[in-house]
Amino acid sequence: MSFSFSVTHTDGAARRGVLTTPHGAVQTPAFMAVGTQGAVKAVTHRDLDDLGTEIILANTYHLYLRPGAGRIGALGGLHAFMGWSKPILTDSGGYQVFSLAARRKVHEEGATFRSHLDGSEHLLTPESAVDIQAQLGSDIAMVLDECLEHPASRARASESLDRTLRWARRGRDHFVQLQSESPQFANPGQAQFGIIQGGMFPDLRRRSVDETVAIGFEAYAIGGLSVGEPVPEMYDVTEQTAPLLPPDRPRYLMGVGTPVDLVESVARGIDMFDCVLPTRNARNGQLFTSTGRLNIKNAEYADDKGPVDARCGCYTCRNFSRAYLRHLFQAGEMTAGTLNTLHNLHFYLDTMKRIREAIVFSTLEEIRQEYRRIFP
Repeated sequence: MSFSFSVTHTDGAARRGVLTTPHGAVQTPAFMAVGTQGAVKAVTHRDLDDLGTEIILANTYHLYLRPGAGRIGALGGLHAFMGWSKPILTDSGGYQVFSLAARRKVHEEGATFRSHLDGSEHLLTPESAVDIQAQLGSDIAMVLDECLEHPASRARASESLDRTLRWARRGRDHFVQLQSESPQFANPGQAQFGIIQGGMFPDLRRRSVDETVAIGFEAYAIGGLSVGEPVPEMYDVTEQTAPLLPPDRPRYLMGVGTPVDLVESVARGIDMFDCVLPTRNARNGQLFTSTGRLNIKNAEYADDKGPVDARCGCYTCRNFSRAYLRHLFQAGEMTAGTLNTLHNLHFYLDTMKRIREAIVFSTLEEIRQEYRRIFP
């Protein structure tokens, strides 16, 4: 089964569609749970299946450092290694290298960085990012880009964009060459996404779209957002950039976001998302509900017999009280992270399901107003 995408319904700029990969189909708009090191923290694959998860994201940087892409490739690729039969997207490692700050140096060849594990020095290039992801065998591989800090001057954004475009050309050329040597691919049907950069400057974003699309990737992502810029600016850049991308390809907004960000971005034409927020916040005791955020560690829930969310049908809400969840969190029990994560992932995946249904019936604006109200 090769990579393909089709739009089945629209509601304004919002699109409902189907993304097909070698490991199955994904209904879009879709949210990808983040499985940084080959696992979504605090839950099992059985849990993810029960939640209806169709695709997850794994982290190239972390898997390259440990246990090593070569080892994973020798063990049959990431799907076999982690026992996950559905689609996987892997990032290129660019954002993680960007976040290392003092530990990395970006130059024309690539990015030299020191491992956060043992301080050893490594070089990540557009070509090696392709090689690593080929060994991992993900269904979707991201090209290496330079993730720009915020704020950044126009000169800095232009310089960074030029480098990202040069890297994109090198990464695509190497990907195409490697695909012709299929024995090196753990997943011969792997697709490669290009990444749009350009900071907060509309003309640079437009140039990025024009030149990245000209290179010719299977699909495209909007990068360089959710890095500290004001939310209205993120929405503006998304709204300006998404319509410029090919209408017959999925559009992926990287690293976004809150529940209201998902609805707002779908309304602007986005099809795919990933974010650590539902899992990370769950482990810190913050839960997303139909009435807003709930901090389970608060003392007011110590004697509360009710579920986290009376409107939620997840395993956690069907079986456990707020009082019990607060007790688990206060006691430091690992089960607290599991039950909280199950709830938050259910909320996010259910949000996407509601969005998809609303697009079919042209009622997305109702959900948009609802989420603006409960997540101001």
